Amino acid sequence: MKRKNFIILFWVSLAVSMFFFFVFTEEKNLENFLYTLLISFIYSFVLGGGNGMLNSFLNKKIPWSEATTKRAVISIISIIVANFVLVYFCNYVNFVLIQKTATTEEFFLGKYNFLNWFTINIALLISAFLHARSFMEELKKTSRKEVVEQKLIAKSANAQFESLKNQLDPHFLFNSLNVLSSLIDENPRQAQKFTASMSKIYRYVLEQKDKELVTVEDEIEFAKTYCELLKTRFEDSVDFTFDVPKEDYQKYVVPLALQLLLENCIKHNFATSSKPLTIRIFSDGKTLCIENNLQIREQIKESSGIGLANIVQRYSLLTERNVFIEKSEDHFKVKLPMLIAKPQVSTSKAEDDSAAYKRAQKRVKEIKSFYMNLISYCTVCSFLIFINLFTSSKNHWFWFPVLGWGIGVASHAFQVFGVGESWQEKKIREIMNKQKK
Repeated sequence: MKRKNFIILFWVSLAVSMFFFFVFTEEKNLENFLYTLLISFIYSFVLGGGNGMLNSFLNKKIPWSEATTKRAVISIISIIVANFVLVYFCNYVNFVLIQKTATTEEFFLGKYNFLNWFTINIALLISAFLHARSFMEELKKTSRKEVVEQKLIAKSANAQFESLKNQLDPHFLFNSLNVLSSLIDENPRQAQKFTASMSKIYRYVLEQKDKELVTVEDEIEFAKTYCELLKTRFEDSVDFTFDVPKEDYQKYVVPLALQLLLENCIKHNFATSSKPLTIRIFSDGKTLCIENNLQIREQIKESSGIGLANIVQRYSLLTERNVFIEKSEDHFKVKLPMLIAKPQVSTSKAEDDSAAYKRAQKRVKEIKSFYMNLISYCTVCSFLIFINLFTSSKNHWFWFPVLGWGIGVASHAFQVFGVGESWQEKKIREIMNKQKK
């Protein structure tokens, strides 16, 4: 137990001993006060400390967040057994060893059964409160931890996505300037034409690079313009074919994907008039494909690896569908997933978080209502037992409300922790997951 808990138990013991001394003690002297204080300390530290240590032990071995149902069952069994033992120990020390109002035989033969039973109910009430408080504290910690983790994941994903998008601008500019510098030496007139076309294309790059997705139509139109730019340099050495039906135009792909893939085709393959590089862009089901014949050139410089890796990573942040790469002896193909609608990442995430929060809130209310029911049961039943035995020790009518309400509490416990709506939801989720597989 923590030092703070010992201090609380000390002040509780002192307050209880003062109350009993001034209200129930006839001879108010120092000796009686010390006796009352000693007895109060025994009950407070044994019952309170014992339940506190039991709760701490269970928190370490079986945390609420990892196994709620198992923890609830073990908690109920353990607090009943523990409080039964602790109460009998405290009462034995009090009445047999300290006050000496009964012998050991008299204590265990039934003279103090009512007092033991009443004290056990009070101890169970305190223990139920401690376990409920522990559950609420751990639930708050878990909720805070999950919120922090989700925020970190969201920030990390957003930063990663922004980093990937920021690669596109300098990457395109650098490669375009390399092409332009080559054209200046080879064909100055073509270099002028290339410069005019490049300004138009670069405007598109600046407009689209901050978007998560663009329509297939926009990407195809941009790719055609970029192909004209490449034709300016390579002329008959490169052939481009576009075969994308118009019904796929309103689907979505990541921006500048085709430009990066076209750039890769040119970079990694040689192209001549006698052996032209053939690049085909077409749709295949739910994918947009770009395919070229393999005419691998020797790489003078090591590739930066930005193009294809950039596309794969951007798709991974937006959808679960993968980018497929197919390579044969004479062909290389990349398949880009075409998305039917723009995934509203932030909105859907907020909606998921909101729905999860509402479910968690509902769950907390259910568990809280159960613990309030349990605490009320222990309190009221203890009071009824006391009234019944105090007024009529022969007619034990208290069994009827104790058993009746007890069945209700047990049913409530099974509903919350075992076979209620939460169990149904788990089964539904399991069946749906199996069907998906």
